[in-house]
Amino acid sequence: MSWKKDTPDKDNTSGILDICDRTTGEMTSIIAKIEELQLEVNSLVLMKDGVIKAEIYREPYRKGCPQLLYSLSKSFTSIAIGIAWDQGLIRLDDPVISFFPDKLPPVISPNLAKMSIHHLLSMNTGHHDDIYAEIAREQDWVRAFLSLEVKYEPGTHHLYNTHATYMLSAILERVTGRNLVDFLMPTLFDPLHIPRPIWETCPMGITAGSIGLSLTTDSVARFGQMLLDKGMYADKRIVSEQYIELATTKHSDTADRKDRIDWQQGYGYQFHMCRQGCYRGDGSFGQLCFVAPSAGIVLAVNSSFKSMEPLQTLLDLIYTYVLSPFVKNDNKLNQMERKLHLSSRLPERVEPMKVPTGIREIDGRCYRFDEHPEGLRSIQFRSIGDRLELQMQYGDERDQLLAFDLNRPVTQQGIFHKDLSLHLQEVVACASWMSSDTLQLTLFYIETPYMVTYHLAFTEREIELNYHVNVSFGLRQYQALGQLQGA
Repeated sequence: MSWKKDTPDKDNTSGILDICDRTTGEMTSIIAKIEELQLEVNSLVLMKDGVIKAEIYREPYRKGCPQLLYSLSKSFTSIAIGIAWDQGLIRLDDPVISFFPDKLPPVISPNLAKMSIHHLLSMNTGHHDDIYAEIAREQDWVRAFLSLEVKYEPGTHHLYNTHATYMLSAILERVTGRNLVDFLMPTLFDPLHIPRPIWETCPMGITAGSIGLSLTTDSVARFGQMLLDKGMYADKRIVSEQYIELATTKHSDTADRKDRIDWQQGYGYQFHMCRQGCYRGDGSFGQLCFVAPSAGIVLAVNSSFKSMEPLQTLLDLIYTYVLSPFVKNDNKLNQMERKLHLSSRLPERVEPMKVPTGIREIDGRCYRFDEHPEGLRSIQFRSIGDRLELQMQYGDERDQLLAFDLNRPVTQQGIFHKDLSLHLQEVVACASWMSSDTLQLTLFYIETPYMVTYHLAFTEREIELNYHVNVSFGLRQYQALGQLQGA
């Protein structure tokens, strides 16, 4: 199986990703390198001079399906601040405390008083440690943020700060009277032809701002094109060129990040500076909007990386195979091979095996689990031929019925996590018997990087369930032993 490649318009027949290596003279592909290095890239859109040159999706991911952006959401919040600044609704030196007189602590420290919108944007608030957990466990994130110690003078100590971006969203809601999505619909999303997106909220209902936005990969590419064109899109001004320049200029020093070269180039207003005058927004597990102004190139990528280290590897490949001086010549780009192949993420089909009596005749069987941290109470099977249904009971909103087929993937809706909470979302489910007594169920929640695998080992009266998720924030692997009911 291979990546699905959308056929471009007839006048757009170049495949920019297949690049001629100038050392060997052989055709070398960045896609082949992604495959060779086993980088779990799920979708990729590349634009050159405003035209899509490559748009590919690894099965089961597909065009038109929104992808959770994680911290890439921050770059969109930055542009919302720029639009509000252009409209005269805020100033970048406005003190943060001026927007929340009802949320302030009894004593306002000098450093908290000095903190401004500029400091929130540049991640230079003066906090000395990661404050995410302290705020996330509270109901009122604004009040919690303002209550924390600000050890350093704002502007003197850079620290990546997810809730600093959340505070920008809360400020926009205060000054506009609208949530962030409502504010951006006429000002950003509609002009970029982006349907109303889902953006997760805090417990108080304020748009998270820093995380939780879901957009299609091509929507992220159009956002990147707007950045490349200094705030313009389709002859419409979205945000001022002055703000784009501010946002993509180094305001915070990140030279201490010795492990990754593209993390050392500085931080702007919710954008990371990169080599050769490039910049990017990025998010956990390898979500990326990469802009190369001098080359006129934008790359939008969604991935399932287990950490952010493979993102540096991907950036290195972009510099080598897409941005090298040799391939900047459009004539070279227009001669490139169009076929782009990567193996599917779907499990290889396993032919259904003969079902031994008493082991895999599981129709109607219900297994109950002892108490365990994940809260799964019972599972029940319904099997007709190659079709299988699994009823999972937790006693809460996670209760659901999932359908499988031994011959093909089944697309349906299922309950699973996104960034902040559980959501009903699209899931592609696969099933196969791995041995005479072991069933494997694989679930791709294709709006996220998450791939969940259940290994179910049957005996006459018991089932051993092993749960694995490929990437996560706090989702744990676990094992549970279930007893057959009515045995």
